[in-house]
Amino acid sequence: MKNLSILGSTGSVGKSTLEVVRRNAEKFQINLLTANTNFSLMLDQIEEFGPKFVFLEDTEAQKSLLRELEKTKINTTLLTSEDQLMEVLADKNSEIVVAAMVGVAGLKPVYHAVEHGKNILLANKESYVVAGEILNSLSSVTGSTIFPIDSEHSAIHQCLEGVKDKDSISKLILTGSGGPFLDRDIDDFDNVTPEEAISHPIWKMGNKISVDSSTMMNKCLEIIEARWLFDIVDIEVLIHPEGIVHSIVEFTDNSMLAQMSVPDMKIPIAYGLGFPERIISGSESINLDTLRTLTFREPDYNKFPALKLAKESIKEGGTSFAILNAANEECVEAFLKGKIAYLDIYKLIAKVLDKSDIKDVKCLDDIFQADKESRLMTRELII
Repeated sequence: MKNLSILGSTGSVGKSTLEVVRRNAEKFQINLLTANTNFSLMLDQIEEFGPKFVFLEDTEAQKSLLRELEKTKINTTLLTSEDQLMEVLADKNSEIVVAAMVGVAGLKPVYHAVEHGKNILLANKESYVVAGEILNSLSSVTGSTIFPIDSEHSAIHQCLEGVKDKDSISKLILTGSGGPFLDRDIDDFDNVTPEEAISHPIWKMGNKISVDSSTMMNKCLEIIEARWLFDIVDIEVLIHPEGIVHSIVEFTDNSMLAQMSVPDMKIPIAYGLGFPERIISGSESINLDTLRTLTFREPDYNKFPALKLAKESIKEGGTSFAILNAANEECVEAFLKGKIAYLDIYKLIAKVLDKSDIKDVKCLDDIFQADKESRLMTRELII
C-alpha cells in the first residue's frame, strides 16, 4: 500500500483525492491530513479514513477538533505546531505528499517534502510558480519527484509519456474554458460581482481559483508552472469552452497529441496516484455519440490582459513570479470582500509589478521577502 499525506484535505482537490482513495481503498493508507479551519469536515475524514496524524492551521479549529476527538476512541494524533507537521512530512510514512492547498502558503511544506525526497503530487501551482527553479534544483539532489495533478499539466505529462527526444517537441498548448465571462462584453466588466466571478461554467472549484479562472490569471500561472515542469519555453493558450481537451502537445513534424476527458479533477488525481499504472478514478467517460463539437479560439488579450503577464514574468525571472502571485492573491481577496472592483485586479497587479524591484532568487528567504513586500505594496494601493 502507498502511504499518502494530503495537504489541504478539506478543499476541492483534497476532497477529490479522497474520493479516488475511497474507490481504491486497497491501494492507499492515509498518513496525514491537513486543513485550515474546517474541523467538522476534518472529523468526518478522520472517522472514514483513519489517518495517523491531522493538522489544522487555525488554533481555535484545533481546540474544537480536539474536543470532538476526545469523545471518540479514534487513534489519530492531532498535531498542534508547524514543527510537528514538518517532522511528520519528513517521516518515512509520508511516502507521497499531495499538495492540494491554495496559495503560496503551501510553499514551505512543499519545499520541506522535496528536501526530504518525497514524491510530490502537485496541485498547489502557486508554490511552483514562485519557486520552480529552486524546487527543481533541490529535487535533483534529493531524488524527489514533482508530479502535476492539475488537469492541464497532467494532460501534458500524459501526452509526453514515452517521448524520448525532447527536441521533437515544438510547443505546448494549454487549453482553458474561458471562464464565466468568455462571451461577456468587456464594457460590462465594470459591473462584475464576486458571485458572478466564482460561478464557473465547467469546473467546481474554490473561490480564489474561480476568480483566477474568470480573469484568466490561472492560465498565466499555468504557463509559468509548465515552464518549470517541462523545461519548455514555447507555451501557448487556446480557449476551449467545452473543457474536454485539457492540453495539447505539438511536435516538430506538425503532429499533435491531446488528452481528452470529462472535466473532473479525479482523473488527473487518479493518474498521479496510480502512475505508472492506471487506477479507477470514479469519473464519467466521454460519450462520443453525443459529443458533436469541439471548438477552439484564440484568447482575447484585451479582455484578459493577465495572460500577458506570464511571458513578461518569465522574461524578468527572479522575484517577479513571487511579486506577481502575491499581488494577485491580495487583489482577489480584496475583490471577494468588495474592497475593489473587478477590473482593478489586473490594474493593481500591473502597477505593483511596475513599481517593484526585481531581484535574483538565491534562496527561499528571497521569495518570502518578495512576497511580503508585494503584499504590503498591494494593500497600500488598495487602501
